Amino acid sequence: MFFIDIQGTLIDDLEKKPIDGAIEFIDILNQKKIPYVLVTNNSKQRSVELIAYLNSIGFEIDKKQYIDPLMLLSEYLVNKNILAFGSGDFLEVLSESGFNLDSDTPKSVVIGIKKDFNNEDFAKMIEALLNGAELIGMHQNPIYAKDKKRYPGIGSILEMLKFSTSREYTVIGKPSLEFYSKAKDILGAKSFSEITMISDDVKGDLVGAKSFGMKTIFVLSGKYRTKDEVLPLLKSETLPDFTFDSIKEAIELI
Repeated sequence: MFFIDIQGTLIDDLEKKPIDGAIEFIDILNQKKIPYVLVTNNSKQRSVELIAYLNSIGFEIDKKQYIDPLMLLSEYLVNKNILAFGSGDFLEVLSESGFNLDSDTPKSVVIGIKKDFNNEDFAKMIEALLNGAELIGMHQNPIYAKDKKRYPGIGSILEMLKFSTSREYTVIGKPSLEFYSKAKDILGAKSFSEITMISDDVKGDLVGAKSFGMKTIFVLSGKYRTKDEVLPLLKSETLPDFTFDSIKEAIELI
């Protein structure tokens, strides 16, 4: 059984096209009826739109084989008064869902990904948190890759805000136990030990997966250009079981 990341694993960060071997990998899983779920931290595009896009470029993905944090928002955001940051599409989804995004008295500060956070954004976040709002991240990726550049991810921003305000935070997507548990239920797996996780994000995806008992495969087709950028800095018990240039090399494990 597999958990498979999308961005940087199945499609590239720049043109959003299939990475070498990605369509073949999914096709083999479908043909052999090997259970898998695409586990993505997508918060920039509506879930149905991303699934449709993947199918339009050659993948064969059923909506039942997919999960992202947007699908779980209602479980975390009970109060409609929030202060939200992220891409235009993300804010639009929140607005369509009935959330008041610019409340003067927000109950939650919700952070999605974008590349152009600024100090005014951080000032608004800090003020709301110091006034009692809870802090929620759509996911916890340490790095955000965009246009061949690497920016601080939501995980890095959450840690900065925690240090600034002493407020703990909640993570909706990867690598939270709750998110992975829901994905495990989709697979019908009894234990995480039955699952192998494939991702380009060691710290944001695979370290957590490893701690829950999954096998892990690190691919160098996304956030990191070489394994030496990150693996020597990790504790031995968190290192991935396999490291490949791309998912194409993982076909031999199926």
